[in-house]
Amino acid sequence: MFVRAFFNMLRRLYDWVLHWAETPYGTWALFVLSFSEASFFPIPPDLLLIALAISLPMKSFRFAFICSVASVLGGMFGYFIGYGLMDSIGRPILEIYNAMDRYEYIQTLYRKYDAWAVMIAGFTPLPYKVCTITAGAFKIDLLVFILASVVSRSARFFLVAGLIYRFGEPIKSFIDRYFNILSIVFVILLILGFIVLKGVL
Repeated sequence: MFVRAFFNMLRRLYDWVLHWAETPYGTWALFVLSFSEASFFPIPPDLLLIALAISLPMKSFRFAFICSVASVLGGMFGYFIGYGLMDSIGRPILEIYNAMDRYEYIQTLYRKYDAWAVMIAGFTPLPYKVCTITAGAFKIDLLVFILASVVSRSARFFLVAGLIYRFGEPIKSFIDRYFNILSIVFVILLILGFIVLKGVL
């Protein structure tokens, strides 16, 4: 009973997200989600990006551009949280992701890898806000941070958009057909992402 209710809830959420593509607010919702995810919000924008692109494949790259711009701007906001508001705002956010336990180790990664550390965090499923806030806290070069964020976030979102543009309708049919299985896989990957983050950091 619980499992069925869970899948029904996910299905309603998926259908609700898809409907945004047919409203004037879809791109705004994508912008807000992408911005907030880069600085404090836990839900990645990929789900909404995929849903919007599937609904309107011809606008896939437009959605990816909006997602990229908003994410970089949100990343800059996260940077300034770490730079000037670390104790009051940055620290509580990082504690949610268990990043404070290895705070000095993260600083070592930035000193050793600089832009590469930002690019890896920006492209992979690891929580990007951990990267943005700590980058500000450790005061890494802002220009390096922005350029690395632009490259990594754009690469991630435009890759998704390209796949949807090329295989849009078949992907939508595939998702509709195997929605329950894909939901399980998504939840497992999300959990694994946090486990990897905890292990690495």
